[in-house]
Amino acid sequence: MGDVHVVFGLGPVGRAAIEALSELRLPVRAVGRRYVAGLPDAIEQLAGEAANMAFAAEAAGGAAAVYQCMNPPYNRWGDLFPPLQRSVAAAARGAGARYVSFENVYMYGDTGGAPITEDLPHAAHTRKGKVRAAMAVELKRMSAAGDLAVATARASDYFGPGATEQSPLGARVIGRALDGKSAQVIGDPDQPHSYAYVGDAGRVLATLGTDERTVGEVWHVPNAPTRTTREIVAMIGAELGRDIKVAAAPKALLRLIGLFNSDVSELIEMLYEFERPFVVDGSKFERTFGITATPWEDSIAATVAWWRTNRAG
Repeated sequence: MGDVHVVFGLGPVGRAAIEALSELRLPVRAVGRRYVAGLPDAIEQLAGEAANMAFAAEAAGGAAAVYQCMNPPYNRWGDLFPPLQRSVAAAARGAGARYVSFENVYMYGDTGGAPITEDLPHAAHTRKGKVRAAMAVELKRMSAAGDLAVATARASDYFGPGATEQSPLGARVIGRALDGKSAQVIGDPDQPHSYAYVGDAGRVLATLGTDERTVGEVWHVPNAPTRTTREIVAMIGAELGRDIKVAAAPKALLRLIGLFNSDVSELIEMLYEFERPFVVDGSKFERTFGITATPWEDSIAATVAWWRTNRAG
């Protein structure tokens, strides 16, 4: 085992993990398909294909912990995601490093509005949920066999700096609001829905990579108190200083759009998350480590500030 913390995936969550690890003054290596701008000068970068086992092994060299924060195209999960995990997990095993897996909560399936806790069985009924469940089982078997030290973070739909098209509160809500347009949401905007702030996801990942108590366990990222999507859009409007109208896309319209847009087509099977209460319970992490979610007013302010800066730039 080395001392470098190697983050695979440079999207919003990967970058949040890099920031959290940097705040702990740990050596960090950022690994993506291409080099990116905006990372601290002290961060080492490598660019290549993580599915290539030789490259992944090189990237993980000297690692104390390897963080899997990658997210392939939504319509390619079935054929791209499992090989990516296997490649990066093999690289972590070869380096003698801890493997920190960032996941969503699709594998639990539809709980009928009941809170989602780490001890729920995997009951996925969607294609992407079944992919996630199979990947989680694969990691659990490796951990149980002693082949790999695994710590797993799972988060609800996320938002925050850098989260644009991939966030339900990103381009279709804040981005449109900055253009003076209505917020486009899916499902029922008056249902409670947990949203994870990327900064909180980053702090959870940094904890999982540095605290021995996390190994062999699943940990949900804590969320600020669950609100309805409409209430959250109103809070975003307050930060922007204007009212934002909410327009919910009917399922029939999404199906029509999905005939021509593969990402929208893939979204339809996940609508159950937005049609009834969807509450992800992160209290296990809060109780164990005393780290709570960022308050709404702070996370929304930071997210809006990021959007304003990037629009201005």
